[in-house]
Amino acid sequence: MAYVADTIFALATAPGKAGVAVVRVSGSRAADTGRALFGRLPEPRLAALKLLKDRDGRRLDQALVLYFPEKNSFTGEEVLELHLHGSTAVVNAVLRELSEMDGLRLAEAGEFTRRALENGCLDLAQVEGLADLIDAETEAQRRQALRVLSGDLGNLAGKWRTDLIRAAALIEATIDFADEDVPVDVTPEVTGLLAGVRAELDREIAGVDTAERIRTGFEVAILGAPNVGKSTLLNALAGREAAITSEYAGTTRDVIEVRMELNGLPVTLLDTAGLRETDDHVESIGIERARQRAEAADLRVFLVDGDTLPDFAPLENDVVRVAKADTLSDAKNAISGKTGFGVGELIAEITDKLSDQAGRSGVATRERHRIAMKRASESLNAARAVLELGPDHYDVGAEELRTAIRALDSIVGHVDVENLLDEIFSSFCIGK
Repeated sequence: MAYVADTIFALATAPGKAGVAVVRVSGSRAADTGRALFGRLPEPRLAALKLLKDRDGRRLDQALVLYFPEKNSFTGEEVLELHLHGSTAVVNAVLRELSEMDGLRLAEAGEFTRRALENGCLDLAQVEGLADLIDAETEAQRRQALRVLSGDLGNLAGKWRTDLIRAAALIEATIDFADEDVPVDVTPEVTGLLAGVRAELDREIAGVDTAERIRTGFEVAILGAPNVGKSTLLNALAGREAAITSEYAGTTRDVIEVRMELNGLPVTLLDTAGLRETDDHVESIGIERARQRAEAADLRVFLVDGDTLPDFAPLENDVVRVAKADTLSDAKNAISGKTGFGVGELIAEITDKLSDQAGRSGVATRERHRIAMKRASESLNAARAVLELGPDHYDVGAEELRTAIRALDSIVGHVDVENLLDEIFSSFCIGK
């Protein structure tokens, strides 16, 4: 276990007036801090009502307190939690008293979680899952983050690592006994292990992009000619006046974004400039931006006037609707943002298509994971090719397997991640 000399403290709940505010203390002086504030510590992990006093014996608050011994806490250190009345004055008084105690200091952003990582209570993937869980706004984001925080990705990487260590051990044994008769040919077992791990790696790699979209949000672009009703449809989908509408073509010059949730998925709707040829410099910039965002979007909704499609071809999974259904005698496959006709059906179709995409996500959720898995997969391909050359090249194959194992170790933070830690923990609040 890695020990950290300083004992840290911070408000672990949101600042401001609340029913309860939690102050957390972590480090070797946590128990002494509790004794100084209220006397005898409660039984480990059992809440007790205590009267908190400052060093002069003046009352600070009556609070529920919890004590977690070393190796039995979130950080792996001694931890004291003070569940205070959530007034700003009470919290400030307690924090001020803690700041005046010897050996205590205010925690930095993410420092509690960083200590959990350093003390082996969490791996790096779980730390990322915790960050995502704190930031989760939708049900899909919550479920995905909880899977990573629960250790699913670390467990999967551990399984791959075990298989590769077994394969490497078999190859090393063959090298060690190269001058002797080895009764068993290990090649079939080794190639089987490599093929199994590589298949699972490739499947996870393919799902990273979708998993990242669940984290950051899917984008749905509304496209069509000027004045076809894109902004009106956006307002109908958003349920508010998010975009300016008028009878004049070219009103929308920039991409307008509206964030919403569909079936637990985070979705950003994009209202884009009308696609047409124009001599207006500002409008042409908006049209170019519309094309760029549309190309990068996960799904496009095309509004067409009659049978005329814009000069941006829909892809197979895109949605096409005839605009301004309220003006048509035949409203088949039509929609009207003005009256709401067909809006419910459009939302259902968008939801189904995005849910289908989300179903293809894996456990890995970040570009960092994809890069590490890609490196491992490439090393396995190289190892397989070397093994086919025969026992004289097995030492090279063994080194390729060690490279793959190191890549997998980087997923959970065992190697090659020191430069990432400051960036990761800077996104945490101070009390976490």
